[in-house]
Amino acid sequence: MYAAYFGLSERPFSLAPDPRYLYLSDVHREALAHLLYGLGEGGSFVQLTGEVGTGKTTVCRALLEQLPPEVDVAMIFNPRLTSVELLGLVCDELQIPYPAGTTSLRVLVDALSRALLDAHARGRRTVLIIDEAQNLSTRVLEEIRLLTNLETTKEKLLQVILIGQPELADHLARPNLRQLAQRVTARYHLRPFTEEETHRYVQHRMEIAGQRTPIFTRLAVRTAHRLSHGIPRLLNTICDRALLGAYATGQTRVKETVVRRAATEVLGPRSSRHRWIMGAATAAVVVAAAGTLALVAARGLPSMGAWPLRAETPTPAPAVAATSLERPSPEPALALILGDPSVGADRTSAFVNLYGLWQLNVPPGPGDPGCEFGRKAGLRCLSRTGTWTVLRRLNLPAVLELVTPDGAKHHVVISQLDGDRATLQIGERRVILPTVEIERFWDGPFTMVWKAPVTGPLPLQPGTRGRDVLWLRQQLTAIDGASSSASGSQLYDDELKRRVVTFQQSESLTPDGIVGEETLIRLAAVTQRGSGPSLVGARP
Repeated sequence: MYAAYFGLSERPFSLAPDPRYLYLSDVHREALAHLLYGLGEGGSFVQLTGEVGTGKTTVCRALLEQLPPEVDVAMIFNPRLTSVELLGLVCDELQIPYPAGTTSLRVLVDALSRALLDAHARGRRTVLIIDEAQNLSTRVLEEIRLLTNLETTKEKLLQVILIGQPELADHLARPNLRQLAQRVTARYHLRPFTEEETHRYVQHRMEIAGQRTPIFTRLAVRTAHRLSHGIPRLLNTICDRALLGAYATGQTRVKETVVRRAATEVLGPRSSRHRWIMGAATAAVVVAAAGTLALVAARGLPSMGAWPLRAETPTPAPAVAATSLERPSPEPALALILGDPSVGADRTSAFVNLYGLWQLNVPPGPGDPGCEFGRKAGLRCLSRTGTWTVLRRLNLPAVLELVTPDGAKHHVVISQLDGDRATLQIGERRVILPTVEIERFWDGPFTMVWKAPVTGPLPLQPGTRGRDVLWLRQQLTAIDGASSSASGSQLYDDELKRRVVTFQQSESLTPDGIVGEETLIRLAAVTQRGSGPSLVGARP
């Protein structure tokens, strides 16, 4: 709505994890240095804590970019798992084969141990990163500690990074976890931004979006800092709504009063969860009213004043932007839906809905079906942090993790993505909402299930042999039509790697010539039309 009005190429305060907007403050750089130091020392555990929204995921992404290529990484985003489920997920992340449907902890540990020894023999290191680690049970933490006992005479075969909220530090301080705590070689707690860091952060994001002239007054940024307590995620939410408010009232600068009103709308009074939900619902009404105001102003009609105008003469909103406001959404505010306890936006309900799209019925009963249920049905899990572009590319329904400003987590299924609107299944309720509305609560985490068209371990890479390599050749031939003198070969050679790189480039994937999960998902999507549900219309 407001981007062109303020000379911006896009919304600068979207919650989507766009790497172009990466901003490492002094505290984030220091946290990153601690993580790299801890891994470099060869210790068992490294610990990073911080309040919700302070940038732990940002630091983690920066870490992944700086890890050398010989490091294999397993990422766990949802650690509310049993020991068997967690080890199974670690094996999946590292592409370690194990008997399908096994419930034996020993079988999984043995498989992981053999793979770690093999990786070490090939000169590779393995790092396990667990986000939201404060949710790990004591029993699972102890199992992870035992895994780090695997070592050579000089170094550990597995290093673990635990990322979580401040409760993680309290959890590890318990006497029954003192053995694990003693193995933590580096600890860091992320603090919120200082006021000066907030000023630099806001200007950084505005400049990346194409506007070097300060749009926020210094007092406005100071107010945003105070109301957000310097927490980046809340800063994004407040600043995004403040830009919309200034646009709706025809102001060319974002002032302190606009920031105050924006903060009240998107955060609400923090004294109770119920009042925040009502405030968020009110915010949705105000946004709709603000859109009406801009439309009325563009048509030269008297203003009804959704946002009280100050004495200065307002600048009319551009006619193009006003036209885009003529189609109001009939859906209620997402915050109101998520806050309704009868809706059921929990992880179990989300996975039940996700498997339903695959025509699989999860039997009723206690426990989270998670990835284990899909594994028994021949499906694999893919957990990542991404953007709408990533979801469109993978083209599969997914469970999204949404976080409201009060820190509460909710899980919903995105079943369709049509332009700038998404269909969500929240418990038994189905809603269609603008992606902009969802971004207020989604910072990128998602989990999807997919059916692998190969039977052996992944990834497929130069030097791999077997029937899966032959299948890969056949699929690429069906796509590019190129003949090959090695058309019947089961060896992954340099010529096959070049063809894989070409396919990856055409699909906007990392062109590394290695067929991992994302490349395999796109191959299956292109060559096996109609196999499983799709997210963006019919499969290409």
